[in-house]
Formats: sequence, C-alpha cells, structure tokens
Amino acid sequence: PTGPQRLVAIGASTGGPEAIRQVLQGLPAQVPPIVIVQHMPPVFTRSFAERLDRLCTVRVKEAEDGDLLEPGHAYIAPGDYHLQVTRNGSQYRARVVQTEPVNRHRPSVDALFDSVVEASGAATVAVLLTGMGADGARGMKRLRDAGAHTIAQDEETCVVFGMPREAIQLGGAEFVLPLPQIAHKVVELLAA
Repeated sequence: PTGPQRLVAIGASTGGPEAIRQVLQGLPAQVPPIVIVQHMPPVFTRSFAERLDRLCTVRVKEAEDGDLLEPGHAYIAPGDYHLQVTRNGSQYRARVVQTEPVNRHRPSVDALFDSVVEASGAATVAVLLTGMGADGARGMKRLRDAGAHTIAQDEETCVVFGMPREAIQLGGAEFVLPLPQIAHKVVELLAA
C-alpha cells in the first residue's frame, strides 16, 4: 500500500502574511502540497491568496472543500473556516468546515495540525510562524511526536513571539530558525 506523500503545513497569526510570503517565495515550484492557516477575517483570505499567487513560483489559492491537494500548490484556509487534510491512499484532500472554533480561532492552526497528524504524520514538514497566543503549539508537539519535522520561527524575526514560543516550550520545535532560513530548511528536510 502507498504510504503518505510529503506535505508541508504552515501556521501563522500576527505578522504572518509577510512571513508566509517570505517562506513561499523561497520554495521551488517542485514542492509537495502546502496547507496554510493564517488567522484572518473572511474576505481577506482570498485576496491574500491571489496576491501570493502573483508573487510566488508556487501556485496559491484559497482552499475549497474537497480540493485535491496537488504538488506545487499552496492552499490557504478561508477566513472563518477550519482547513483540515484527509488522505485516501496517496491522495490528500482539503476539508473546509465551520465546526467550533479551536483556541478561540477559526481557522485554527491546531485544527489543521491535528488533521495532518492523522493524514500525513511523519511525512510532514510543519512550520509555525510569528503570531500571538498559543494556537498551533499543541498540534506541533503532536506532529513532532508522530515523527514529523517541525520548525518554529525565532524570537528575533517574529513580529509577535507567541505561538512559536509556546511550541518551543512544549518541546514541539525540532528547529528554531530566523525567517530568512526557513524556506531553505523546508527544502532540505523535504529532500532528506
């Protein structure tokens, strides 16, 4: 049976749009599917995805329920919806759902990361970028425990060192890196 293919999962909040742009711009067109939660109100996520699509080699779109997650594409959670990943054989699909907020957030990074633990597990490279609060920290620890590679942005380059700090304190971050080095590390880990 085919095991899970590689998957990249990214979470961010305050200061995240710029950090996400920097990471995505550093990635080549030949990358596994990328799923992204950025805390952002509805409406803004679509224009955010369109702007990134213009700026990056990777194709970027707002995730829709049932999307087949393709290599070379990044999928951004729509505002006010959770983005989750399901796997059937070697294929990933997006689930976009309006279930209860997690950590008072919808979309929530933990909701994404928890689904990724089940869908791609150790085949995941997870990244937690600048942001207030703790959303994503618990999920990142679960991913690391499941054998995934995990990267947290360092304090120096964060706008708000909240979510990454929580992940580091929980022991969820395998690597702690400045923003300009994150894309390179993702590529390196995917090649390993």
